[in-house]
Amino acid sequence: MQASRTDNISSFIVMDVLEKAKLMEAQGNEIIHLEVGEPDFPTPEPVTEAAIKALRKQDTHYTHSLGKLELREEIAAYYWRKFRVDISPEQILVSSGTSPAMLLVFSVLLEQGREAILPNPYYACYPNFIRFLNVEPVFLPTNEDNGFKMRPTEVQKLINPSTRAVMINSPANPTGVVMSAEDLKSLAALDTSIISDEIYQGLVYEGEEHSILEYSQDAFVINGFSKLFAMTGWRLGYLIAPREYMRSLQKMQQNLFICASSFAQEAGIVALRDCEDHVQKMRATYDQRRRYLLARLRDMGLATRVEPTGAFYALANVKEYTRDSYSFAFEILEKARVAVTPGIDFGSSCEGYIRLSYANSLDNIKEGMDRLEKFLKEYQTKMAAD
Repeated sequence: MQASRTDNISSFIVMDVLEKAKLMEAQGNEIIHLEVGEPDFPTPEPVTEAAIKALRKQDTHYTHSLGKLELREEIAAYYWRKFRVDISPEQILVSSGTSPAMLLVFSVLLEQGREAILPNPYYACYPNFIRFLNVEPVFLPTNEDNGFKMRPTEVQKLINPSTRAVMINSPANPTGVVMSAEDLKSLAALDTSIISDEIYQGLVYEGEEHSILEYSQDAFVINGFSKLFAMTGWRLGYLIAPREYMRSLQKMQQNLFICASSFAQEAGIVALRDCEDHVQKMRATYDQRRRYLLARLRDMGLATRVEPTGAFYALANVKEYTRDSYSFAFEILEKARVAVTPGIDFGSSCEGYIRLSYANSLDNIKEGMDRLEKFLKEYQTKMAAD
């Protein structure tokens, strides 16, 4: 008999969509993928060369459980260059992607009887990590009217003696919203730990970007290489944490994961040190796609009142057509051959929306939007006839 904890874990719906789309492709259908948040760019060549060089040197053995010191020093230097925050390499744990880092930080802070506050909408996996630890997340609903932002005054109302952490994500998945310096500063002043998922840091197209570490040295930051450097398959991330938690985090890392890949860590050093030009080119391309996608959504009457300025996602408001985004997304896939993510994957506040990823070529985005527009016109005609 399997453990009951698995009963509380929902599927990651975007992966269900992707797997259905792949099955349809195997049957000869041409699918436009706007569902998955994965860069379509190749990993920058210097990064690949660094890994190859490391492999040729037989750099294929265990590293320090916290990660190679040179990489941790480079991460600290990167945060200094970007945000002028002073982080010690001893506050950094290198992980096999951000998911292990997330599990470690939730594990060190949460236990049964404690609470964590999450925004709603949220990245789909947050609640499942928390429930895996026998903790029930507390949700703060956000919406178009408040800019899909966690207002510090509203967060404060949810904090009680059982609260151990508030989770934030900026730039955000699925909304593309970037939190302001004022909001981050106010959240940092709350009497609880802040966990900041900064995996889309660097992918900001308007205004300034900030890290929670500018306003608190007691926050936990989750970040990695997957999105900014097009390194999803490399599985390389990191956690920045207050010093007093590092030994506990290290012990869990040693037992659960041992260490991150040795040669991937060498690649990470080069990504941070030498690939800013590559990042700028990718970011400029994402912004071009973003602007095109938003214009199409406005023309189709699907744009939200909150323009995404970070990450590589946009929400489309389809409440005129449905309040069942799950069924609607799969109908779009089957009839229009366009893969999109149903909003319900990201929480109840995202029902009535679909998420579109512009981590795809402009030609594919154009084709996908043409197909979606045609589908919606036919769907509307059918609704009127019914």
